[in-house]
Amino acid sequence: MAFDTTFPDGFLWGAATASYQIEGAVAEDGRLPSIWDTFSQTPGRTVDGDTGEIACDHYHRVPQDVALMRELGLDAYRFSVAWPRIVPTGTGATNDAGLDFYDRLVDTLLDNGIRPFVTLYHWDLPQALDDKGGWLNRDVAQWFADYASAVTGRLGDRVTNWTTLNEPWCSSILSYAIGEHAPGHTDPAESLVAAHHLLLAHGTAVPVIRENVPGAEVSITLNPTQVWGPDQPDERDVDAVRRADNALNGIFFGPLFHAAYPGGFLEDTAHLTDHAHIRDGDLATISAPLDNLGVNNYFPTRVRHKEGATNPMPGCDGVEAVAPHPPLTDMGWEISPQGFHDILLRSAEESSLPIYVTENGSAWPDVVETDPADPERKVVRDGERTAYLHGHLRAAREAIDDGADLRGYFAWSLMDNFEWAFGYSKRFGIVHVDYDTQERTIKDSGREYARIIAAHRR
Repeated sequence: MAFDTTFPDGFLWGAATASYQIEGAVAEDGRLPSIWDTFSQTPGRTVDGDTGEIACDHYHRVPQDVALMRELGLDAYRFSVAWPRIVPTGTGATNDAGLDFYDRLVDTLLDNGIRPFVTLYHWDLPQALDDKGGWLNRDVAQWFADYASAVTGRLGDRVTNWTTLNEPWCSSILSYAIGEHAPGHTDPAESLVAAHHLLLAHGTAVPVIRENVPGAEVSITLNPTQVWGPDQPDERDVDAVRRADNALNGIFFGPLFHAAYPGGFLEDTAHLTDHAHIRDGDLATISAPLDNLGVNNYFPTRVRHKEGATNPMPGCDGVEAVAPHPPLTDMGWEISPQGFHDILLRSAEESSLPIYVTENGSAWPDVVETDPADPERKVVRDGERTAYLHGHLRAAREAIDDGADLRGYFAWSLMDNFEWAFGYSKRFGIVHVDYDTQERTIKDSGREYARIIAAHRR
């Protein structure tokens, strides 16, 4: 199906990755282990015991990968910096070799006309800090600010766009309550502490970034999700939606943009904790003014009330997750451009900020084939991913028309990579990676994305 939707002049087109998912080189040039090295090396934590030890070997292939970005016509590239490369022990001395790597990456991007968007934390906490309590230790706020200072002090003369955290919901609720991500805890009370300390670290780092980078555009990236109840809800279903929405969205929207936790949330979680981790002045720090908001979204969430249902998300006892409505991606995620549209509007309204779609994409079981017209050429016919891209870009345009100040779109992901607990079993890239040979092949969806970008430059 042809795609003829157009976006405003100046709309930014990009793709995104994350350090542990693509870099490899986990023990090179002074890098020490992160919590994801430890987690993925623990039996049973990832599919097939996969780890990020090699991943896409991006650490050694920056020129090749930036050339791919240029071939796609990207305006911008969103990547994350690995804390254990920069401050291997989490605190103290910085590692020049780690900073040199990102120096080279930034310079290569700029030499190719690609704008760097840098995320300071995409889940790879130094293991040395987890040994001190990680995100459960309030001191982590200053540890993070010191790390942010080291990175912005080196790269801030060339990088304007800075994001503190990627998806703090995943590094708190998913990691400390549900246990699917590192460090793999299953204590809802801990997840509340981790979420608060993540936000406190964000707020502590914001003025540090601004001091080091005059004119910086400072952001945080959340992964909000549209929460829907039954078509004909009763009062208990309505309350289930409220509580799920608080645990998924309000726990971050509230402190960041309203200097308060959302209505009922502290009461709903009072049986877990006395909330002593929330101290006077914290919410003022957390709600430091930002310049834009990053939004990652892939699917909506459906819930209902069910008496006696257990739910690991804090404050969600009696809330049952409802099976997603088809069609589904290879992740089992519901494809819903309407949910995407709605959460973009919600994010713009909650934040009162310009927003960027910093991740959006879909996984499918791709197959590399020989092009019948050119036996020397390999192709990946991923029509489902192209259809997903079209549908969500149309929804993004509708969100703009409905009032969202949406400034750009970053496809997830630039290339297939280590998909966290799913290892290498799921592929999100618009570029295929053969993990045995590290050969890259632009998929049909990548070529369609390049065509859409080129059409906006005419």
